[in-house]
Amino acid sequence: MTATWAGDGPVDPSAPSAQPLEALFRPRSIAVVGASASPDKAGYAMMQALDGFAGELHPVNPRGGTILGRAAVAGLGELPGPVDLAVLVVPPQVVPRAIEEAAAAGVRAAVVCAGGFAESGPEGVELQEQALEAARRGGIRLLGPNTSGFMNPVDGVSANFMPAAAALRPGTVGVVAQSGGVNLAIAFLLERAGIGLRLGVGLGNAADVGFPDLLDFFADDDATTAVGLHVEGIADGAEVVAALRRVTARKPVVAFKVGRSDVGDFARSHTGSLTGSYELTRAALAQAGAVVVDGLDEMVAALQALRSVRLPAAPRSATGVAVLTGQAGPGLVVADALGARGVRVPELAPATLDRLGELLPPLTYQRNPVDTGRPSATFPAVLRLVAAEPGIDAVGVYALDEPGVLDPVSAVEGAVGRVLYATGGPAAVVEEHRARLEKLGVPLYASPGDLAIGLAALVSDAAARAVPDAPPVAATRTVGRDLDEDEAKTLFEANGLRTMRRRAAADRASAHDALDELGGPENPVVVKVLDAAVLHKSDVGGVHVGVRGHAELDAAVDAIDTIDGTSPRRYLVEEQAPGGTELIVGGVRDAVFGPVVLLGLGGVGVELGNEPVLRLAPLSAERAAEMVDALPAAVLDGFRGAPPVDRAALATTLLAVSDVLTQHHDITEIDLNPVRVTARGPVVLDAVVVRTPGEENHVQHA
Repeated sequence: MTATWAGDGPVDPSAPSAQPLEALFRPRSIAVVGASASPDKAGYAMMQALDGFAGELHPVNPRGGTILGRAAVAGLGELPGPVDLAVLVVPPQVVPRAIEEAAAAGVRAAVVCAGGFAESGPEGVELQEQALEAARRGGIRLLGPNTSGFMNPVDGVSANFMPAAAALRPGTVGVVAQSGGVNLAIAFLLERAGIGLRLGVGLGNAADVGFPDLLDFFADDDATTAVGLHVEGIADGAEVVAALRRVTARKPVVAFKVGRSDVGDFARSHTGSLTGSYELTRAALAQAGAVVVDGLDEMVAALQALRSVRLPAAPRSATGVAVLTGQAGPGLVVADALGARGVRVPELAPATLDRLGELLPPLTYQRNPVDTGRPSATFPAVLRLVAAEPGIDAVGVYALDEPGVLDPVSAVEGAVGRVLYATGGPAAVVEEHRARLEKLGVPLYASPGDLAIGLAALVSDAAARAVPDAPPVAATRTVGRDLDEDEAKTLFEANGLRTMRRRAAADRASAHDALDELGGPENPVVVKVLDAAVLHKSDVGGVHVGVRGHAELDAAVDAIDTIDGTSPRRYLVEEQAPGGTELIVGGVRDAVFGPVVLLGLGGVGVELGNEPVLRLAPLSAERAAEMVDALPAAVLDGFRGAPPVDRAALATTLLAVSDVLTQHHDITEIDLNPVRVTARGPVVLDAVVVRTPGEENHVQHA
């Protein structure tokens, strides 16, 4: 889609407004309601920030007067004609009325700067609803409330409380941040890195304009080459994921989710949003195609690469990176950081090594990283040779500035589009190199660490686009009632999963019959309490393993009978499974993101300390395989003598959980814990299905 609003300079006041949010972010005329001539007032700061606006700028103040050389009007009704944007710098209590007046004056968009709305408590929630309803009635798109505004350097519009933001250099990176302060922080970090801003928006409470609107906005804007996303909390998970997929199909997105530690109350008071599940939100963002980072500095380094270079979609295991360095130490820093981030730095082909041996001194390391000893006349030829290697998709170059030794622009010729460059030297010289390389589309970094971040971002972006996802499905079934373990296993057997042979016993005598059928001295059984109300059987003494004889069975049944709850007790007698690696496979219907599938380590595997793998459902076959591949290699290869994991069979297990969860609208949680990976494949040893309270039988689950 070709954008209709992207431009190279100030807005033409006579141009039509075609983009839905153009009146907000690219207005032809602006009214500042609450403008002030007092330098200590927020209304003065906003007028200062907008002082360079090329269109019509109208200060609105009940006392009239002159503000920064412009005559103020007492109210919006006194404006000479309609305006596109009203910036409301007024107390929260008067915002709904101000929006009504704006609508009556023909205003098409508004920025509400004041706090004191949903982030402040129940009264603020009600006030925010009043403001939103007034905006909807008047056909006004609303940014905020509780926002410091936005900056659009390309079109010369800086509706922001920080006047210095008006001097930000224009560029091609878009930013959407939940926090106005973070929006400014990212913008100034980009400025420090020599990167221009296309549009930076602080959402605040996002009562109307939110993440999906801005993501679609950037997707359609030809002048935006990459997007930075700051997230505190998400309320509309499905809409955000869908919008994120639309934009990442066209251009890269780098996302930072705050909330690793317990900052929920602070975030709630800040923007009115809960931080939600940190791990799940990050997983959802990544699955939708974003490069997920751990901080703002890392975001800037990633954006610096991705705004200029984007690799074809490919799995992480199929993407190779080369490191070419004029100094061994910094090259080692880059290679080590790439290894820690799971980026392949493959050894170069024999033919390439032979040619490198002709170009470089014999004592340097050349297999990858390639150490030139110091930059020399052969450096450009070495870079071209390494970049031409079939297994190399991107090259990171580090070379300190040595006057008269190496010209960065000459060095990268022939590798543009696949190379990132880093250097060190006097600031003025580095800036000169940056400007020259910028014209070629080659990012320049000032440190080996940032170079590694940029290279890793290229690989992560390519990998994020390599796995197709299944389309959403409508749930048409229900389990209809609470399921005990036997019934839950029957449900998953119908979906192709394997369990051990078992018998449900209604009484002690039936349990003894089951032992005679399934067990014996050489074939131990497991005896469990069978009760849909007992979800954590081991915690209450409801699981007894290694039962071989009738006396042991009686002891197990006696222990189970002491558990509080329904009487008489029922029992599950099941063959004991052979040894193997234990995993946790589960699913949950998340309130924000919907169905989610989980794969984690169980048993002794928890010693490896890996976080569970989380993915949004429904899963595609490719996504299920990607989840399996995300497990530690030590587990996949057979941990502590266990058989190797049958990857295809485990992926089938994940697909079954995905299908059951997405097809049954009353299932809120699935817990297959453990799933034991044996020599014959995965076996479900326990199954719990949690149902939505109050849901009754409507459709058969078979």
